Formats: sequence, C-alpha cells, structure tokens
Amino acid sequence: MKVSGTIQAICFVAPVIFLSGCSDSNNLLLGHVKGSLGSHRILVTDCYRVSVPPPVETEAAGQVTYAFMPCRDATVVIRSEELFVNGKPYGQLHPQDAVLVDHGVVSIQRQTQ
Repeated sequence: MKVSGTIQAICFVAPVIFLSGCSDSNNLLLGHVKGSLGSHRILVTDCYRVSVPPPVETEAAGQVTYAFMPCRDATVVIRSEELFVNGKPYGQLHPQDAVLVDHGVVSIQRQTQ
C-alpha cells in the first residue's frame, strides 16, 4: 500500500509542530508550564500554550514581588514570600518550597532544610 505525499507531509510536520511547543519550561503535549519565582519552582498544569511569558520580578519599598501568568486562568504571585494564586492567599512559603497548580488545586511542597 502506497502512502500519499499529503499523509507523509502531515506525519513529518505534525511532530515538528508539537515538539516546537516543548521546552524546559513548557510542554505543550502534557499541558505543563514551569517557572521559577525567586527560590521557588512553580508548575502549572492544564495550560496549553505554545509560548509562555516569563515571570516578572518587581521591588517596591523593599518588598519583592514575583508574578507569573502562564495561562489565562492561572496567575501566581509571591509577595514577600506569601503565595497568591488567582488572587486567593495560600500562606507563607519557606525558602525552596515548590508550588503546584493542578487544574485549579494549589499544593505546596515544603522543602526540609
């Protein structure tokens, strides 16, 4: 059975397109987006974007604020080590704590010193 040129082209181009959406910080196939906010690793799931804006760091009056908006429906902010996701406070973070935002459910993975 002979495969047509169109099907061959699709079989070649489709993986290239999908893989172009995968990087260290973004996996389009799995819908995972990673970022670092200060000493904290952030993982957001259910986020299917080809390119993700980088986290933003600002400082005012000695207070450092990190903001990461990888998806339209996920905003992660760390202000003076206090975690906010979509405007809702989730408490103080310890150095090196990791944050998972999994389909709207927020989990903090505490790092033991």
